[in-house]
Amino acid sequence: MATLLHLLPFLLHLLTLSHAQIDYRFGDSRPLVLLPVTKDALTFQYLTEIRHGSSLLATKLVVDLGGPLIWMGCDSHLGSFSPLRISSGSIQCLAAKPFTNRNRGGDADGCTLFVENKISQMGRRGVLVEDTLDVLLADEVSKSEDVNLGEYHFLFACAPKPLLNGLAGGANGMVGLGRTRIAFPSQVSAAFSSEWQFTLCLSSSNGVVLYEKRHYGSVFGSEISKSLIYTPLLAGPDDSQTEYFINLKSIRIGGKRLSFDVEHTKLSTIVPFTTMESSIYAIFIKAYEKAAFSMNMKRVEPVAPFRLCFDSKSIKKTQLGPLVPDVELGLQSEMVRWKFHGRNLMMKVSDEVMCLGIVDGGLNLGVSIVLGGYQLEDMVLHFDVGTSMLGFSPSLLKWGRSCSSLKFDSLPVQAL
Repeated sequence: MATLLHLLPFLLHLLTLSHAQIDYRFGDSRPLVLLPVTKDALTFQYLTEIRHGSSLLATKLVVDLGGPLIWMGCDSHLGSFSPLRISSGSIQCLAAKPFTNRNRGGDADGCTLFVENKISQMGRRGVLVEDTLDVLLADEVSKSEDVNLGEYHFLFACAPKPLLNGLAGGANGMVGLGRTRIAFPSQVSAAFSSEWQFTLCLSSSNGVVLYEKRHYGSVFGSEISKSLIYTPLLAGPDDSQTEYFINLKSIRIGGKRLSFDVEHTKLSTIVPFTTMESSIYAIFIKAYEKAAFSMNMKRVEPVAPFRLCFDSKSIKKTQLGPLVPDVELGLQSEMVRWKFHGRNLMMKVSDEVMCLGIVDGGLNLGVSIVLGGYQLEDMVLHFDVGTSMLGFSPSLLKWGRSCSSLKFDSLPVQAL
């Protein structure tokens, strides 16, 4: 049994490849797969849209960087599509079990799963199904278009409608980009026989998830693609392999190192702003206030959920955003540092006030620090899941660019 479970990810990969029939027009080349992302102004959630089934039903989903799978509120679309249920004894169901806590004894309903909405912190019983999926491709013939992947079937979970509570308006589920074989990136890599990796580029408006590393130079420019620094991706608390954790060794504010220990630092797209455990946050906010005063920044009354706010008139503007104390993360060694400038630190709450976009997560956060979506915007993040490495670029504002300014209609796609 132990040997079988060890081989399940490999067997699932082979099984999914047997379904893949990529459009004949691409020949031996691998087109660039695009997953356009927008940001909801009310909830700060990142959204994408997929089309699936024979009727190409358009479904808006919240992007969950660490999510283990794709799930939808299927009962809200009754009659619109009819996905195929996965049986409880199938390889797909067994492969999904370690990451979704599959319930026992669900033979009559097929492969039953525990599906979680991590925004509302609710969970419900769902059913694993499969259906065809359209994806947006850029190729040297059409540049950019929707193409159906033939007979390839994507796995996702059908969940009850109450699980949609807390999602942005119009969203009918979540698309997980986590480190599992039934998450979206792994299924794309299986469909295209490509490396298990993806690139995330978020912004305050339009962003994208990309698949195919070799297109970096065409999409971002060689200077940006060559700027990526890599750090290991680690297992989280309790050996969690679903979400993405990095090895944070130190934090510097304005070049001065803070004195505290950090155990686990997670990256998240469903947490709007970087969140720190209370004891760490207390040290951080005190040090940041001191650094801000040294730059003659004028403090004003805080605006929830932020603790530290300033008069916008006391802060100068630069190409990298407001001129404020930088925050620098020291990763696995002192030579590997991730620097955040004003654009990723200060949140404009009114014409007169901007606040430090880092919040107190309380004493029961579960991890030391969660790097939230706002801090990840306008940076290129390459998740090489196969080798457990994360590549990150400096702020794209350094080159006068943004993740919202990427153009794909003239993308020169090369054969791989």
